[in-house]
Amino acid sequence: MRTGIVFLVLGYVLSQFYRAFLAVMTPYLAHDIGTTAESLAQASGFWFVAFALAQLPVGWALDHVGPRLTASVPLALLGGGGAVLFALAQGPGAITLAMILIGAGCAPVLVAAYYIYAREFPPQMFGTLAGLSIGFGSFGNIAGTLPLAWAVAAFGWRPTVLGVAAVTLLVAAALARFIHDPERVDHAAAKGSVRDLLREPSLWLIAPMMVAGYAPAADIRGLWVGPYMADVWHMGANGIGRVSLLMGLAMVAGNFAYGPLDRMLGSRKWGVFGGNILAMGCLAALGLWPDAGPWAGALWLAALGFVGASYPAVMAHGRGFFPPHLVGRGVTLLTLFGIGGTGLMQVVTGRIHAAVAVPPASAPYAAIFLFFAAFVAVALVLYAFSADRMD
Repeated sequence: MRTGIVFLVLGYVLSQFYRAFLAVMTPYLAHDIGTTAESLAQASGFWFVAFALAQLPVGWALDHVGPRLTASVPLALLGGGGAVLFALAQGPGAITLAMILIGAGCAPVLVAAYYIYAREFPPQMFGTLAGLSIGFGSFGNIAGTLPLAWAVAAFGWRPTVLGVAAVTLLVAAALARFIHDPERVDHAAAKGSVRDLLREPSLWLIAPMMVAGYAPAADIRGLWVGPYMADVWHMGANGIGRVSLLMGLAMVAGNFAYGPLDRMLGSRKWGVFGGNILAMGCLAALGLWPDAGPWAGALWLAALGFVGASYPAVMAHGRGFFPPHLVGRGVTLLTLFGIGGTGLMQVVTGRIHAAVAVPPASAPYAAIFLFFAAFVAVALVLYAFSADRMD
């Protein structure tokens, strides 16, 4: 089981890489196949939407089939196949289709790890294990920054993506070999469905925070940091890679910090609440002073990456409301809210960027940052009324 978990985390490294690598690829894709910031925002957003829409069938499969086949088969066929299509793309439409396939292929990997943690480990360890998984997985985010920029400069973007496709297929094969399914729950004796989960009022108050605790940092790091630094500060791929690396490292540190926070505070709610107040402040600063300087912007982005990494802590909060026979569907339901909302936010911010195409060059990005700040504020108001539940 431990070896299987290692490869699940490696699969999540790939998932993080795929959702974040477009920022560094922006100049090359624009030059070679005519992509724009709006088309890449759509492709990135559809990655998240596909990831989210896959969650409900993935949840059923985890509860009834087990994590081994649920994780390995989609990662190989859709994830690896989508990466090959990306490498062969001749236009923006093919990039969007490839990102949809990759998103669906990556969908089961992290929730399969969550399922194993919920079924095989003590409940009080769930938040720490979830934070560690996302923290280590976020090194895929790091790989999609300066290391990717170096690889693309040395080998070209098409061979680089083909190489990542080969790694994806190898990880999928390892998942099929090393994951051992937990003992099955007797579903005949334990009735229930997603509808039962949806009757829990606190989940509806937690769901917006699933988006707010992930979307701003993920969407900005995954795409907008590239156009922002290129359009406002005229940075090339290496400069964008350095800023992306700084923000990515901060996100890794933030995931590790949030993991054990519930046990330290004795609360799964208030650490998330306080951290997202700080995230809202970072977004407001970026939106109000977008022209403060490239490294001032980079430092605010890094601060956002750290305090805006509350996703595993929010997941642990929601996990407290799931009975054992609905764990698979529960964690995938929350993932649907969090990742689906993140994808929709990416599409919305693409529209904002297109609509605010007026001087100065920073105006569209200021609008995007302020939009995210306002959304986090609304999510915080709703989250304040959720029940705090510890094991």
